[in-house]
Amino acid sequence: MKLLLIIAIFFLVLFGFIGCSTLQKIETLKPEPDEAKSVAVESETSFINVPVTIKIKDIESQMNKYLTGLIYNDSILSDDNLEMKIWKQAPIRIMSVVDGKTTKIKTVLPLKVQAKYRYGFDKMGIQLYDYKEFNLNGIVTVLSDVGLTNWQLKTNTTLQSLEWSESPSIVIAGKNVPITYIINPTIRIFKSKIEKTIDTSIKESLNFKPQVLDALDQLATPFELSETYESWLRLVPIEVYSKEATVDAQAIQIEMGLKCLMETFVGNKPEKKFEKDKVILKPVSSMPDKITANIIAVSTYADASKIMTKNFNGQTFGEGSRKVKVINVNLWHKKGKMIIALEMSGSINGTIYLSGFPQYNAETKEIYFDQLDYVLDTKGVLTRTANWLAQGYVLRKIQESCRYSIKPNLEEGKQNVLTYLNNYSPIKGVFLNGDLDDFEFRKIQLTNEAIIAYLKTRGQLNITIDGME
Repeated sequence: MKLLLIIAIFFLVLFGFIGCSTLQKIETLKPEPDEAKSVAVESETSFINVPVTIKIKDIESQMNKYLTGLIYNDSILSDDNLEMKIWKQAPIRIMSVVDGKTTKIKTVLPLKVQAKYRYGFDKMGIQLYDYKEFNLNGIVTVLSDVGLTNWQLKTNTTLQSLEWSESPSIVIAGKNVPITYIINPTIRIFKSKIEKTIDTSIKESLNFKPQVLDALDQLATPFELSETYESWLRLVPIEVYSKEATVDAQAIQIEMGLKCLMETFVGNKPEKKFEKDKVILKPVSSMPDKITANIIAVSTYADASKIMTKNFNGQTFGEGSRKVKVINVNLWHKKGKMIIALEMSGSINGTIYLSGFPQYNAETKEIYFDQLDYVLDTKGVLTRTANWLAQGYVLRKIQESCRYSIKPNLEEGKQNVLTYLNNYSPIKGVFLNGDLDDFEFRKIQLTNEAIIAYLKTRGQLNITIDGME
């Protein structure tokens, strides 16, 4: 009997020891996510100053492409008693010149003119007309004021001089008879025709709307900021502004501005949001000279959970034989707080739940969670079953890994953006250059799907049209 009692006590102690050493499973109540509708994300517009430079040599090139051979043909006599054909005899030359206090475009146009002039009268049903044909061969010089209307350069051209390569002549009996002394005082006959031809050719050949809109379309295509963090930047143009065009020694300068939304996303590449046909160019008298970019950084809870899970890799919490590892992290939103679910293994198996407020550390550029504590039910379960895990110093250790840095993301993102601001050519003949300051954190907003960080940066950008086709 004594022997049986000793054996029984032995097995009780053994089972008790085994029971104390067996891994303990805990069950805690899951704080369910909010079922409310998605919270609207606050959208703040950005302003990008975009000075556009159009090289004068490109204007010359475009005009020579547009004006070839017969450049003007007026075959109607009844409106002004004049028929006129004008041919371009050699390449047009364009340059900038100072005229008083303003700089204008000077155009030198070698041309040949054939004109037919009707004179006489038409009274009381009696028509009595005679006709004269003129041949002119010379070089016309005009000056043009430059403006901007609906994406097109607009000029107001005035004929300055006409130098004859050959003496003007009139056709008499099929022969050319020089009439320089007659034609010089009557330049007004075709002066307005020449001026209109230059203005029309500049307007038609220098519509740079396609180039600017194609450049904006490229900028609006979301591009990858960081392959490591799977982050994307999306620019959504809203309105385009412009000041009047000005001329300097080498180019025409147009100050333009872009009102847009700038967003960053973590995860899959977002879709492009840009409709070229709906963009309107609005004239303004002034605009800021720098980029003011308000960027929202979108971290979905799923993606933030992946980053935080990596933080816990290789870490254990506790002391002695009582230790746990975090094998998975999940985040969601509930009543203005973040719920952090930590799936654990080790001395404790199960999921514990923490809650806290997301904050941003401007020095380390990290999102962390302030006032982090166990959810009430979790705290009660741990107090009863694993008080050592509920203690403050373990929680503080866990809290150190409940954060994720967006600094590498921002730095890598900035460098990637700068590649698009270093003589970047989205289309042939269009070049982008600029610079960006560091990102400045502003605030955090929680939605039912993501943590939204609001950032601001400043910088400069300019577009040069050089080598336009």
